[in-house]
Amino acid sequence: MPKSKSHKGLLKRIKITKSGKIRFRRPHSRHIKSNKTGEQVRGYRRPRYARAGDMGRFGKLLFRPLRSQEKSVADAAAAAKIAD
Repeated sequence: MPKSKSHKGLLKRIKITKSGKIRFRRPHSRHIKSNKTGEQVRGYRRPRYARAGDMGRFGKLLFRPLRSQEKSVADAAAAAKIAD
């Protein structure tokens, strides 16, 4: 059986956090900002996290378990509820 190789093009565009979330930058944020509003340009600076609908596809490309932003928020809420 051949080796499972992670998708190198995807790895160059994302960062996998310690908790398993995928962080990436928005498209269209590199240049030609003169026709964009200040609010748009400031929004490009914020990192984005992959949503639950994309995590299955990313997991198959990277051959590793991942967590969506929604799953992390739900786990944090459950942990806070248990702590109370």
